[in-house]
Amino acid sequence: MADGEGEWSYSKNSRRPEIYFRETKPVVENAIKEVYTTLLPKTMIIGDLACAAGPNTLLFMSSVISTIVEHCKSSRDDSVELQFFLNDLPGNDFNELFRLIEKFRRPNITGERAHLPPFYYIQGLPESYYNRLFPRESVHIFHSSYGLHWRSQELEGLESWRKTYLNEDNIYITKTTTPFVVKQFQKLFYKDFSLFLKLRHEELVHGGQMVLIFNGRKDEDVYNGDLNKLFALVAIALKSLVLKVVVYVNYCIVVFLLIFISRCEGRHEVKKF
Repeated sequence: MADGEGEWSYSKNSRRPEIYFRETKPVVENAIKEVYTTLLPKTMIIGDLACAAGPNTLLFMSSVISTIVEHCKSSRDDSVELQFFLNDLPGNDFNELFRLIEKFRRPNITGERAHLPPFYYIQGLPESYYNRLFPRESVHIFHSSYGLHWRSQELEGLESWRKTYLNEDNIYITKTTTPFVVKQFQKLFYKDFSLFLKLRHEELVHGGQMVLIFNGRKDEDVYNGDLNKLFALVAIALKSLVLKVVVYVNYCIVVFLLIFISRCEGRHEVKKF
């Protein structure tokens, strides 16, 4: 996606993640309530991982703030402050993100009487979440929406001894993808996700929570699913562009999308002991 607010920007092409967030909003709000009422922190530290640069980050922050406001109204305790850390890769358009945040900072009015939100602070954090991001046991809530299915790196070894690309003409898993390629990306997914959980476990306070939203599959068959059909069509379109010399590449399709969709069913909870 392009930077800024143009036609092809992420800001204008992030409807699908918005739908997913709205569907899981009750889970996010419940996690915030549980952490706040259990730990009663004076300053709640919140990490939004893979925040991107569109309006969905504002939806998440608004959900956190409104949940805290409602609790403070009922408990008559408004002493909590919020610290948001917005994380994404250094190439993310943080300038555009903070321009959106300036509009977001206008005071919120809730209910019949004005109730100002708690003091909150927002910090950008450009870094890969496959590295340590925070001091040990410092974060109360981790949130990541529609980002964890992307892999940490391009997989090596996809060229055969004949120097032909093993997943040629594809940008995802299709009927022509070899079991070897599928297995390599499965291994990379397990490696990446295990590392992610290990790092966040070190950074999460005892009693803290994570809400992770990402793509999943309904069954074990990696060759069958809606995304397979979708990306097969995208691959055909890209190949058409290549053949028309709209773009130049050394191979027909040289890069396998760094994405792997793991099998999952429903809501999964990871508890820290």
